[in-house]
Parts: sequence; structure tokens; C-alpha cells
Amino acid sequence: MGQTEWETRREMSKGYANVVWVNSREANLKRKLREHLQSLGFTKSEDGALQAPGNCKDTIRSLHRAQREERLTANQKFVSLKGAKLMRFFASGRDIEPEKISPVLERVSSGTLHGDLFRLATLSWSVPVSNGFGRRLRYLVWDENNGKLMGLIAIGDPVFNLAVRDNFIGWDSQERSARLVNVMDAYVLGALPPYNALLGGKLIASLLRSRDLYDDFANTYGNTTGVISQEQKKARLLAITTTSSMGRSSVYNRLNLDGIQYLKSIGYTGGWGHFHIPDHLFVELRDYLRDIDHNYADQHGFGQGPNWRLRTTRAALSALGFKQDMMRHGIQREVFICQLATNATKILQMGKGQPDLTSLLPAKDIAAQAMERWMIPRSKRMPDYRDWKSENLIRLFGDQAQILRTQIERAEISQRACQL
Repeated sequence: MGQTEWETRREMSKGYANVVWVNSREANLKRKLREHLQSLGFTKSEDGALQAPGNCKDTIRSLHRAQREERLTANQKFVSLKGAKLMRFFASGRDIEPEKISPVLERVSSGTLHGDLFRLATLSWSVPVSNGFGRRLRYLVWDENNGKLMGLIAIGDPVFNLAVRDNFIGWDSQERSARLVNVMDAYVLGALPPYNALLGGKLIASLLRSRDLYDDFANTYGNTTGVISQEQKKARLLAITTTSSMGRSSVYNRLNLDGIQYLKSIGYTGGWGHFHIPDHLFVELRDYLRDIDHNYADQHGFGQGPNWRLRTTRAALSALGFKQDMMRHGIQREVFICQLATNATKILQMGKGQPDLTSLLPAKDIAAQAMERWMIPRSKRMPDYRDWKSENLIRLFGDQAQILRTQIERAEISQRACQL
């Protein structure tokens, strides 16, 4: 239906004409939602609940495919303009000398070269990453030995409602509201190829529990004043949660160094969320809420938190007559907690106490331990990482891959011409 026809309908005389228009739009939206979910392989149980086609890693990647393609399309101009120049920071297997890997953390900001590199690297991941919410700290993890990118870390404000976290700490709703300011969530956490083949993901995850992150948080957010409460927060980074994107995590489990547990599994999410509702349908759902004068349509200012999209989607689906179960996609993710202070749980429970940071090491020392514990032994047992070529990463950029290949080829031709 063209825009002119929509406008004509909306200008029709009041009364039943408007009812017909709204009902027609509702029916169209319902059809699109059903067709999209069917295309992903979702079915309905006998009681009408949504059922995922499975929970293996390939299925989870498949379920995220539409969301990932939308993310790549939205970044087409960015990849076209900057992608080729940034590819030189990604390693091939031949660039790595396992015994000489020297991981270092670098905090990055938007609008910089390394901020662009962080953005490009996240676009290569099969499960799209969030942009984070509220307070945010982002890092590149470099191999100082060769100047190549090993992995990424980003922590931001956590979701307000996370039952397994609150149960583990022992919070009621009032205690959570008062002390959640001392918890962050790692919404980006992982190693890039070929370092991931050397268990680099374990090293990257271990860096969450580092003095570097604790001090950066204290310097950046330790004395901030709440925009809503106008109270001095005096926040301390006591714990960081993270969630495995692929169900149970083999990378985050058994993450121990020198007798210290760096990540602890605390349970699984309930399988609720909105990732199976892609951006283009979410935009239509918001437009529909505006048409029926629902206040959630544009209620996404500061203070609404990372749950705003979930609440907005739920409100639109409810207004369309769908059951709440449509938000339950059934893909459970393992939740982990990193306690930076030895007594973090006690302080979060009681709301007072001095953090015990005696076992909190600098990132450089943690990386050295992780190298000896995981990466060097892995390189000897499984030398296949050497076969990885940095240009292999290009295929992970979907429809943007050909753009990158063409640009890199032109740059190589130009470089050879200059050498003649």
C-alpha cells in the first residue's frame, strides 16, 4: 500500500472508517509477524506458546540471521568508507608467535580510529551485539607483539530485572534499586580469530576482573550524580555480569587462575526477549502504538533503561491481541558473574563495607597467567590456527563482503603501482 493511500485512509471521515483503517493495519501487522516467526522456524505448542526450532549453536545463529543482516545493512556506509583501512588490524595465523603474545587493554571512545575498529569488529560476530546502555566503558585488547587486535570488552548498565543475579546476591526489589549502581554488564566480550582458536576468549573474559577496569570505573563514574535521583552515587565496580549468547558456555565455565574464580555460573535466563522481532517490524509496532496513542511508542528517554524495547514490543503485541508468550522465545542463556572484590556479594547484600581488592591484579599480570594456562598449551596441541588468513574475516560481513574485497584489491593495486 503506497503512502498516498495510507494518507487518504487517515483523512477519511470519522467513525467506522477509522475503525476499518486500524483493523486493516492490525491484520497486516499480525500477518507480517506470523510470517516472520514461521520463516525462523518457530511453531506453537498445544497451549499456543511460542516454540523455538531448537537450541543448538547453529539454530541460535540462524535465529539471529535477520537481525544481523539488518545490522550490516544499517552499517553499509560505514563499512564502505572505513572497512578496508581497518582490516590491517586483524591478524592472520602467521602473524602470531604464541610464546610472544603480549595482551594489553586500550580504552576507546566514539569518533576515533580505534572506536571505528571496535565497531567494525563487532559487525563480524554471528550474534549481533547491543550498543549498550547508560554508563559504558569499551576496550580493545591488543597483541602488543604484532599490533593486531585480539578481542573486545564493553561493559554497560545492567538490565534491571535479572532473576538469577538478584537471587544469587540475595536482593529484594528495594535493595536492588539501591545497589544495582555497583554492578555492570559485559555486553561485548570475546576474542577475534585466530586468537579465539587459541582459547583467547578465556583470556579476554578474565580481564573483566582486573584492577584496570575497577580503576577506570572509579575514575569515570565513582562520583557521579544520578540524573533522576540527583543523589551522589559513590558507585564502586563490585561485580560484572555477562551472558553467553550460545546457551551453555564452554569458554566462561571453569574460568580459574591461580586459585581464583574469575567467572561463576549463576543460572540461566528465562528465555524471554525481543531479538526475534527484527528492527523493521519493531518500527511498525512503534508506529502502531503511536496511532492508538500509547505512551510507550516514544518513551525511551534517559531513565527508561535497557528494558524499554522489551516493554514497548510487549505493549504493541498485547494491543494487537497476541499472548504475552510471544516474547518468550525459549532460547535460554547461561548467566555468569565476575566479583571484583572478594567480599562483593556481602557488600551488595548489606549496602556497606570496604571492598577487599587484595586479589585483584593488573590486566597485564592476568594476561600472563592466562597465556601460560590456556593459550600457549593450546597452540602446541592444535596448530591449525596458523591456517587462518585475515582476509577470511571478510566473508563474515555478509553483503558488505564484496565491497571490502573490492576496496582491498584496489588498495593493493595502488600500492604495487607506487612501488614500481
